[in-house]
Amino acid sequence: MNAPHASTSAGTASHMRRPLWQYSACELRSAFLGGSATPEQATRSCLARIEEVQADLNAFAALRAPQALEEAKASTLRYQRAETLSELDGVPISIKDNLLTRDMPTTWGSRGLAHYFSEHDELAVQRVRRAGAIIVGKTNVPEFTLEGYTHNPLFGATRNPWNTELTPGGSSGGAAASVAAGCTPIALGTDGGGSTRRPAAHCGLVGLKPTIGTVARQHALPTLLLDFEVVGLLARTTEDVQALLGVVGGPDASDWASLAAHGARLENARTPHQGLRILYVPTLDDAPVDSAIALACEKGIEELAKDRDALLCKGKLPLNLQAINAAWPQIGQIGLAALFARHPDWEASASEKYQAMAAQGREIPAERLWQVLDLIAELRRLCAGLFEHWDVIAMPCTAAQPWPAQQAYPPFINGQPVGPRGHAVFTGWVNAAGLPAISVPVQPDINGLPIGLQLIARHGAETMLLELSRLLQARQLFDQRRPVLRK
Repeated sequence: MNAPHASTSAGTASHMRRPLWQYSACELRSAFLGGSATPEQATRSCLARIEEVQADLNAFAALRAPQALEEAKASTLRYQRAETLSELDGVPISIKDNLLTRDMPTTWGSRGLAHYFSEHDELAVQRVRRAGAIIVGKTNVPEFTLEGYTHNPLFGATRNPWNTELTPGGSSGGAAASVAAGCTPIALGTDGGGSTRRPAAHCGLVGLKPTIGTVARQHALPTLLLDFEVVGLLARTTEDVQALLGVVGGPDASDWASLAAHGARLENARTPHQGLRILYVPTLDDAPVDSAIALACEKGIEELAKDRDALLCKGKLPLNLQAINAAWPQIGQIGLAALFARHPDWEASASEKYQAMAAQGREIPAERLWQVLDLIAELRRLCAGLFEHWDVIAMPCTAAQPWPAQQAYPPFINGQPVGPRGHAVFTGWVNAAGLPAISVPVQPDINGLPIGLQLIARHGAETMLLELSRLLQARQLFDQRRPVLRK
């Protein structure tokens, strides 16, 4: 295993060409159009990078190298004929192992699904394929994607490229680790309680959790977290996240929530993004926050507000989240109980921890679920009012820096004991509210480990979040830093 290492590299000298695996998706597109590189060359470079770092990171659960190369050759021909399919034609991408794929197993990190093939691709995967992007493989997840770190009985633990003794977080840990290490420039993940944003923060990436419905869903695994989970987007640059959203976003008649989200995005597109009102929330309910995170996030939002000449206020979130936080474990328990009722063979092969969670879910009375649904509806009403007063809510993305890779959660933060979701206090309420949010890298800690600032906005305001992310990332120059993996 690699020794702990968080050194960085500012990149190759300008007169030397970088390897293609270091290119962003937008840089690859320019190189393809200009003839200085081809999709086949880029795919070979990314596959070679995967082979180089997979033993250290364990980021991938499946690869499709021969098919990817054939598709890259076809994309190369399209560029030669000026018949490209999209901005992402020929760009390598990975898919999280809880998004259905017809040509690779969707294991969900569980033994019972080790050989599970779907007849269909998830809709976002379909859109990626139609856009000509090159799917190289699927990335590792925790079992049933219910953990904040990435480890499962099929593939083991995924590790953080900034320090391979540590976790990249979860549940999109494999996706985040692979993009940070240069295996692909972009990745599809999911986010049901912070599962895209927190790994993005731990790995120095931009991670977007869209509004419920912004990325329409069809042909998906059964939901365990009501309607909280959305398809998440990961990249090293904001521009790449925007390009990926342009491909996978948009409504579909099969998903009613996507029709509402589309209307919200159109409405927000007509709203000027000037004179922004930003509320910075340093913590929630006095939860402990790592001091380096607190310092970097506050400095980052101050710089952003100054650049945008925005009104910045610092204070408490004017929402009472205690009831939804208390209900959070029960939602997963009820979800697992429902899943295993439909698939008893999956329960028989599941880890004991998840069998126990499902057993707890079966003991929860039906009226409790109705109470939870009422809590969620009330939270969403209150958030609609909240964004009458504020344009952006900013807060840290994580309360803790990465912890040992095979440990479920950090037991202490800033010297104070915390429970399983102590590190995750800032993200779950956003999913329950259905809001869009983005994690953007700010200044790293003294050991070079990344830190992410979270920006949250009203329904359909992804465009504004991406504008702010681009501005903040340009100031931080974070994409010039790269993890160095020692052999």
